[in-house]
Amino acid sequence: MFTEHPDPLIYTGANGVLDEALFQDGQVRDHWGYLLNSLNELGCQNFRDRQAKALRILRDDGATYNIYGENSNPSHIWGLDMVPMVLDSVEWGKVEAGLVERAELFNLLLRDLYGPRDLIRQGVIPPEALFCHRGFLRPCQGVHLPGHHDLILHSTDLARNQNGDFVVLGDRTQSPSGAGYALENRSVMSRVFPSLFRDSHVHRLSVFFQRLRAKLTSLAPDQNQPRIAVLTPGAHNETYFEHAYLANHLGFNLVQSDDLVVRNGYLWMKSLDGLTRVDVLFRRVDDWFCDPVELRGDSRLGVASLLEVVRAGNLVIANPLGSGVLENPVFLRYLPEIARTLLGRDLRLPTVDTYWCGDSGDLAYVLDNLPNLVVKPVFRGQNSRSVYGPELDDAALNQLRVQIQENPTQFVAQAVVEAAHAPAFTGRELSARPVILRSFAVATETSYTVMPGGLTRMGLGERSFTIASQAGSQSKDTWVLASEPERAPSDDVMDEPVSREVDLISLPSRVVENLFWMGRYAERAEASLRILRVAFMMLNGDEVISPLTQHHLLQAVSNITVTPAQPLEGQNPEDALQSIIQNGAVLRSISGNLNAMLNCADETKELLSSDTFRVINDIRDALSILDDNFALSLSSAPEEALDPLVTALMALAGLIQESMIRGFGWRFMDTGRRLERCYQIAMAIDSLLVPAVPEADQSKLGEALLLSLEALISYRRRYRARVDVQASLDLVMMDNTNPRSLMYQVERLGEHIRALPKAATHMHELPSDQRQLLECETALKLSTLARLNAAEGERRLHLEERMQTICDQMLGLSEVITDRYFNHREDSQQLVLSNWEGM
Repeated sequence: MFTEHPDPLIYTGANGVLDEALFQDGQVRDHWGYLLNSLNELGCQNFRDRQAKALRILRDDGATYNIYGENSNPSHIWGLDMVPMVLDSVEWGKVEAGLVERAELFNLLLRDLYGPRDLIRQGVIPPEALFCHRGFLRPCQGVHLPGHHDLILHSTDLARNQNGDFVVLGDRTQSPSGAGYALENRSVMSRVFPSLFRDSHVHRLSVFFQRLRAKLTSLAPDQNQPRIAVLTPGAHNETYFEHAYLANHLGFNLVQSDDLVVRNGYLWMKSLDGLTRVDVLFRRVDDWFCDPVELRGDSRLGVASLLEVVRAGNLVIANPLGSGVLENPVFLRYLPEIARTLLGRDLRLPTVDTYWCGDSGDLAYVLDNLPNLVVKPVFRGQNSRSVYGPELDDAALNQLRVQIQENPTQFVAQAVVEAAHAPAFTGRELSARPVILRSFAVATETSYTVMPGGLTRMGLGERSFTIASQAGSQSKDTWVLASEPERAPSDDVMDEPVSREVDLISLPSRVVENLFWMGRYAERAEASLRILRVAFMMLNGDEVISPLTQHHLLQAVSNITVTPAQPLEGQNPEDALQSIIQNGAVLRSISGNLNAMLNCADETKELLSSDTFRVINDIRDALSILDDNFALSLSSAPEEALDPLVTALMALAGLIQESMIRGFGWRFMDTGRRLERCYQIAMAIDSLLVPAVPEADQSKLGEALLLSLEALISYRRRYRARVDVQASLDLVMMDNTNPRSLMYQVERLGEHIRALPKAATHMHELPSDQRQLLECETALKLSTLARLNAAEGERRLHLEERMQTICDQMLGLSEVITDRYFNHREDSQQLVLSNWEGM
């Protein structure tokens, strides 16, 4: 019985469909009772508050999913319904045994298809099922992994039919996605519902990931010093968060194709200290895109000659290239006979009834029963999709018949499985939604280990057919309830070799390049925001500034933001500044700089903490409403619209300074910040102090400079006088205790440059980056304030020449760092395109 609550959450299910939580008479199933009673006691409003907390955690963790086709905002916070999917341990034990058996079968099938192909010789499967499928890669013939298993990770989509039995809908074998999201779901649920999770005795997921790490490590030739990397297509991939999350959790480097190169028959990662060999590649890139030389020639996601390294036995790829052929749904049609041939028995888990239109008997059945079937393409391409027969009208059915008859070997049909429903929170109540489960199995030394539960996805509405993340479906944490307290992991799982991975594989040069530019873009945006804020404060201040001061102030805004800031005829200064803020497409404007910084942060997601992402999300939020806030505040203190961004950027700088380990990643990010700050300070001095103007105007321009560099208070306390050019230059140029002075930036840059790795040489000359910096430091130290302050006509020419020299030296230093440490892609492609690519 449910406890009375003023704001109850009661689940009543849906009529006419099987329910995971309720019997047909409406009684709650035993293993769902504690959960539903707890949610009812919690109440709707409290549950809504927990849901909001979960959303904040997901956002702070950077848990996103990219929806293709949404160009304006493809990145969405990962959808998680806070009502978990609950499975009984006894039932799960049977399902788990069936999943292990299925993984073993698909492993044997993979070895046969790229080996002797006995199944074809014995007539178990027709040759067309293999050779007409794009997933079959002839260059992978005879390639096998060390040990008994070629298929390292196997994933299965399951649905419970209306008879109450789990049925397999399909298999994922190339680079199955979802395991990382399942781990993130579990992390969020255990934090938001700690007592409920603890009291429910849910099976842990940690053993699965320990097994995955151990298996990948065992594939390396030197297991004490394994060199393993996770290959991702990049930040625009739909599941990029998962790639970064798994790389972090497993302790492996996350790499893209630009980070890798083939040399002398081996795969190498381009890192700061040169080329570092990679022994095992855990790929998240589909087969055809992995090698632009032997596979898809227009691919930018793969590494040229990668297959050559694999065939030579110098690299292990998990899952192996060519494993995508196992996703061919035609094999499901012949799976019972395949199982009897390879295993000697029928499978425990049934597969949905599948019909291949390449078989004449199946074709006739499909054409006669199209309104009751789901039609799928044999190969899952970018634009291919399943067609749900019951939703089609007569015209659409006839058109589908024509398509099938034109190319029958490229279509399969499956029986419609109406998935069981489970409770889901829809904002005000618990409603029934159809659910499917994606399971995961990882190879071990002797068999497979299955993740307890997996990733549950639910439909958008009751009885909805499409359940896909790209369609906006949400996910659920899957709880397999333990019948008794779970034992701690055994020693063979926990006992892994301990080594300092940082000594074995340095950071990819692409990563440090993004960190370097993340620092530069952040500093560039902050400098633009500060000078704009100062301009608004002085233009709207109680002291009226002269047209000459206004001219030079707006010229400083123009120089620092690299956007036209001088007012047009008849346009007031505020309108000119507003155009800078609102024009996000102009290079190096505020929006452009911040968006570039956010892109760099996305590319280095695996290195940034949750606290850092929390601040980055604050910047993203403040940027998204900048135009609206500025428009509303234009008539009153418009500079306050810029304050949230300045504060967030300062918080990001402080977090990086206090939280990042002083490794190469931090050094490159801080190098970017110091280099850009030095450049921006020199630009500000050149714009505001080089013009020789009357004393009153000079004082105002000096005050604007000190305000933009947060040095006005220090100036007044130190000099207790009106702002003077010579004293201002002493504070913002020479004072190495001022963190916003030129000398401070140069000294910090010197520390970083000397700490970066250098190529071994017997010569004693200074490297080019140190020479560049020494010239800048010497120019500063040999400067005299009196000469810098000396005016010739309307300008201080010596000061102007010195600031221009510093700007040029900073740009030169940036080029030297880029040439020495960062990535340079060498394009490789096929000379002759394969006809397979157009299919």
